[in-house]
Amino acid sequence: MKRIAILGSTGSIGRSALSIVRMFPERFSVNALAAGRNVALLAEQIQSFQPEVAAVFDEDRGRELQRLLPATCRTRILHGADGYARVAAWESVEMTLAAIVGAAGLQPTLAAIDAGKTIALANKETLVMAGEIVTRRAAEAGVLIFPVDSEHSAIFQCLQGQRAEDVDRILLTASGGPFLDRPIGEFATITPEHALRHPNWSMGAKITIDSATLMNKGLEVIEAMWLFGVSPEKIRVVVHPQSVIHSMVAFRDGAVMAQLGIPDMRAAIAYALSYPERLALGQPLPDFCGGPGLTFREPDLERFPCLALALDAGRTGGTLPAVLNAANEVAVHAFLDRRVAFTAIPWIVGRAMAGHAVVNNPTLEAIIAADRWARQAAAELVSSAHR
Repeated sequence: MKRIAILGSTGSIGRSALSIVRMFPERFSVNALAAGRNVALLAEQIQSFQPEVAAVFDEDRGRELQRLLPATCRTRILHGADGYARVAAWESVEMTLAAIVGAAGLQPTLAAIDAGKTIALANKETLVMAGEIVTRRAAEAGVLIFPVDSEHSAIFQCLQGQRAEDVDRILLTASGGPFLDRPIGEFATITPEHALRHPNWSMGAKITIDSATLMNKGLEVIEAMWLFGVSPEKIRVVVHPQSVIHSMVAFRDGAVMAQLGIPDMRAAIAYALSYPERLALGQPLPDFCGGPGLTFREPDLERFPCLALALDAGRTGGTLPAVLNAANEVAVHAFLDRRVAFTAIPWIVGRAMAGHAVVNNPTLEAIIAADRWARQAAAELVSSAHR
């Protein structure tokens, strides 16, 4: 019985993880949960899984959650950043699934690492912002980090039994999102409803918009650098619209290993939770004979400038990836709120990056300061774009 904490339990990854727990109640127990503002769903999860502790965004939502729970409920309710950190590092927990969206996931993940918890990492922003600090602290604590992103899980699986020195490059696949073939001249008319219609994957709003701009793939390049200890020059993004090949690894002898499957996050989540075992999820195989075939193409950086910005941030390093991430979060939320156009997202991110004085080899405090600066700068850019 593996005892787990789930940070971001009401999001897409959290809900999928809990569905796996329901499938294998003899394998997993949920000892701790954390969510943001969806207290109604969190209340249902608490009553279903009876964790020892749960955390929400703030004290008001903590009181609201308490009112939704029966008086007999014994789950302890916490709130705020301190509450998230305590849930992540809860004493009885063995593995923490870090699935809080955005920069908010960094501090709880570090708290879990410092407490010696095995990490199942679904929050790519943690490594984008502070990859060197996170991986170093994990190594010092003897903590394993298992990737949950489907692409990074695929790479991890392809590397099993292989020597790091034999890796020639990582081939990171991207679906291309809903606008792969849309004329660039029409991008200014894209609405949130258009952008939220991903052709292959069912995900939360923020990551779905990132997939539409290809920012998500850029963030994944930076994440892969830290997860697998490779330079950005050894990572190539390949557009693969069918999302059957989740990523590939090429070796120096010319061999290429790929991990394939239907586009369903439960496989990657289950592999992280159960490694080195594989759970019988009952998922269908891809339709190799009757399907549309597998195709590939180069990413169009003119069509998707967010990918180019992320690649630049990865090559530059220092505090620039944190600025990229923070400005993108602000820009995406402004787009979802209809305050800026879809085409304003890369403009806002690019302007914030251009205005930032990069700090090399930053401390955690410098990274947090860069994140704060970028959010303010991006908010001002949103205001100017909105006028």
